[in-house]
Amino acid sequence: MARVAFIGLGVMGYPMAGHLAAKGHSVTVFNRSPARAAAWVTQHGGARAATPAEAAAAAEIVFCCVGNDDDLRPVTLGECGAFATLAQGAIFVDHTTASATVARELSAAAEQRGARFVDAPVSGGQAGAENGALTVMCGGAPEPYAAAEPVILAYARACRLMGPAGAGQLTKMVNQICIAGLLQGLSEGLAFAKKAGLDGEAVLEVISKGAAGSWQMENRGKTMLAGKFDFGFAVDWMRKDLGICLAEADLNGAALPVTALIDQFYKDVQGLGGARWDTSSLIERLK
Repeated sequence: MARVAFIGLGVMGYPMAGHLAAKGHSVTVFNRSPARAAAWVTQHGGARAATPAEAAAAAEIVFCCVGNDDDLRPVTLGECGAFATLAQGAIFVDHTTASATVARELSAAAEQRGARFVDAPVSGGQAGAENGALTVMCGGAPEPYAAAEPVILAYARACRLMGPAGAGQLTKMVNQICIAGLLQGLSEGLAFAKKAGLDGEAVLEVISKGAAGSWQMENRGKTMLAGKFDFGFAVDWMRKDLGICLAEADLNGAALPVTALIDQFYKDVQGLGGARWDTSSLIERLK
């Protein structure tokens, strides 16, 4: 069992840290809202720290899951950030969906301190975090990844090293690009079915067994028909992620015309009041 720290107890981090505690790891948590950290300790045991630096001081592995690049830099490189106290040989595993640029920056900063860094964004949403069934895509050196992987599997069903620092974030970008396209296609198909006078649920039952089938169809098709959009990953966060994808495409020359268009469709959903709806709410702009 490892001595670990977990920084960031949002809708993802809170259950992820809980799985670590349930597996018997010694967990110290930090959250910007002390009340949430206190609630986590009441529920799961362990300890809470006043700063990221305090949380990281005695940890063999420090996990982090915050919002974006601007949230990540203060809790790592800030005056009271975790990197100030990272021990020699400690591993910092970042589950934030952030840019590949900041992943490489933090990897270099960790190396300067004699520590190691793995960027490890996740897919599976709030339900995946709660059920310990996340998919984790990692970037970094093989040695720290191999040491961290058995611990990560406390809340993941799949975990893979994709390449050097930043490769995890780049893989997550591919994931979000694909999800955006799938959801737009599903939204248009279901809207078409309604206009054509078809039974939407019957259509889903049939086509989900064929080449059109997907996780999104199986898990969100019926809720989209019902107008229910309270299943975790919010439109605001998807637009943040797609912005990262589009910025990276500007750097590497990739063409993302459909992704750019769907990002604007999500902007329309925000305008409908759906900033906190889940990503399947694309169908609402077609009604």
